[in-house]
Amino acid sequence: MRSALLVLRRRQPGRSRVVIAALTLSVAAVGAACSKSDDGATPVGGATTTKVSATYPLTGLPATDAATAGRPALNVKIDNVAAARPQAGVDAADIVYEEVVEGGLTRLLAVYQSTDTDSIGPVRSVRPTDPNLAAPFGGVFAYSGGSERFDALIRATAGLTIASADEDGTPYVNRGPHSGDHTTYTSTAALYAKVAPGASPPPAFSPFLRDGEAFAPAGATPASSLALVVGTQPVGFDFDAATKTWKRTNNGRPDLLQNGAQVEATNVIVQFVPYNAVEGATDTTGAQVFEAELIGSGEALILSDGKSITGRWTKSSTTAMTTYTDGAGAPIALLPGRTWVELPEPGASSTVR
Repeated sequence: MRSALLVLRRRQPGRSRVVIAALTLSVAAVGAACSKSDDGATPVGGATTTKVSATYPLTGLPATDAATAGRPALNVKIDNVAAARPQAGVDAADIVYEEVVEGGLTRLLAVYQSTDTDSIGPVRSVRPTDPNLAAPFGGVFAYSGGSERFDALIRATAGLTIASADEDGTPYVNRGPHSGDHTTYTSTAALYAKVAPGASPPPAFSPFLRDGEAFAPAGATPASSLALVVGTQPVGFDFDAATKTWKRTNNGRPDLLQNGAQVEATNVIVQFVPYNAVEGATDTTGAQVFEAELIGSGEALILSDGKSITGRWTKSSTTAMTTYTDGAGAPIALLPGRTWVELPEPGASSTVR
């Protein structure tokens, strides 16, 4: 069911979803792995056979565990203001989106499926951009707080199981090192306990290259760094050739997590999207709340394996996965691995070197 806010959007023809090859495993073959995963997360079960992707759908990496590969996604809202950093668990997410909220600040939506972590947070409130981001993945949507209006929007989004800390604190704990509104944490195991019976794994996020294939779409050029402003937040990514990952920075400093690791991604996507002021919506300081216009199409930068290409993004509906194509309209296949998606406005400062 679409919310009233979403049905006013312009719809454009979309592209069909990419379906990755699947193999069918019997329940007898996966045995105890289908009754409980190694990390204590509750997997999808109940059928006589389980379809398990040959690769994890959100990373394209080989699927080594049947229960994990067949489980649904977890969508978790994570605070991103200075007082909430360093964060926890971002390095275990398959995909991370950075969206502008209000006052030039940003918030993260981290999507988990292939990897577990015992701490995620600080978890914060829902925003109007979130239904269009989370709907294609389905599964659980975890958040803490939010206006009644935006809470209703996410609850009206088909395919999501709501895990609100205000409604049920069971999956959440309060702890340091931060204070105030930045103390709510969860874990993949706690959120998988909230999965609806029969929930399905997410569709493929993207076409992915096969093992040994190089990232070489038509028009790609060498790149070693990206400098970008999202809202008013300066962020950057520097390519590490040894690991084939892009190391993230915040305000010119390494973006470090509570475990000391620097945030990194195999792929970085810069998806330029218009933002619309949400009528009658301000935060507690009076700052205007904005919503990203994610349905439609626009310019995108895709960085992978030390290269960059300018392409297009397209999303046809709330539940459709966004597709990324090159100048000729061909889908861009990513290197298998984790992906970070930045959502700045068109015309935002961006420099690739």
